[in-house]
Amino acid sequence: MNHVDFSARQQHVELSGIAHQKVGIAYTDIGKGDAVIVMHGIPTWSYLYHDVIDELARQNRVIAPDFIGHGNSDQRDLFDRSLTAQRTMILALMDYLGLASVSLVGHDTGGGVALMMAIENPDRVERLILSNIVAYDSWPINDMIEIGRPDWKSKSTDEIRDFLAGGFSDGLSRKERLTQEFIDGIVAPYVTEVGKISLIRNASGLNTSHTTMLVPRHSEITAETLLVWGVDDPWQPISDGESLADEIPNARLAQVPNASHWIQQDAPEEWLTHVGPFLRHGHEAREACNGSAIRPCKGEEFVV
Repeated sequence: MNHVDFSARQQHVELSGIAHQKVGIAYTDIGKGDAVIVMHGIPTWSYLYHDVIDELARQNRVIAPDFIGHGNSDQRDLFDRSLTAQRTMILALMDYLGLASVSLVGHDTGGGVALMMAIENPDRVERLILSNIVAYDSWPINDMIEIGRPDWKSKSTDEIRDFLAGGFSDGLSRKERLTQEFIDGIVAPYVTEVGKISLIRNASGLNTSHTTMLVPRHSEITAETLLVWGVDDPWQPISDGESLADEIPNARLAQVPNASHWIQQDAPEEWLTHVGPFLRHGHEAREACNGSAIRPCKGEEFVV
């Protein structure tokens, strides 16, 4: 699916409680069943999931929001874009949609938000899936530090496009997956004058402290957790995935060879092979509990 069609099926809502005025959020909401929220990172938007979202929706209700300042969500210069602000937005969106709890899928900075929610809002998180996420002090990477500088406001949109496009090759192991459609889709929201400034603000809002402060609390996570990690990632290394799997109770790590940072684009079939059964088991566990909350069944083993 190209980014134009992907954008066309997004829904839009204005949410309160994120900034001093309502903030517009774009999101996809497809499928039926247990609710799953999939979260992207920087410099992407929910289009990152374009090759996997329809398959996920065969068994789940899949909600794919664009973070504030990202994609087709609000890009005005009016609000914080940090992990904590994105967490506030996700909680507000869940409230708007009437979702008491969901399974969370996080990638890159979206994974940082997912970690934070699993620790700070455990009652809202049923299952946790983390793919090549920001954690510990391995971020922001140099490219994002560079683009977050105020003087990037003087760059042209063509320069922004070229800079972003140049970084995608490093995050994909399977070069045939580096398609022009993917590049054009990811960069599209950021190659307008407003989008350019929003991208700069997104990058300048990255704060390593928002994950380092979580490290002593990884052991508090109660949600059953699956880590699906592209082993070739030059930015968020597999060693971080291994450490998280050791520190989070009842967590398992699935290593995906010949895949790098943008794993949903690099290895969509392998990613789905791990994620699909994990989410399906969560549904089956709830059925076994006769519709009661999943918490009493937390001790069950899961199969990947």
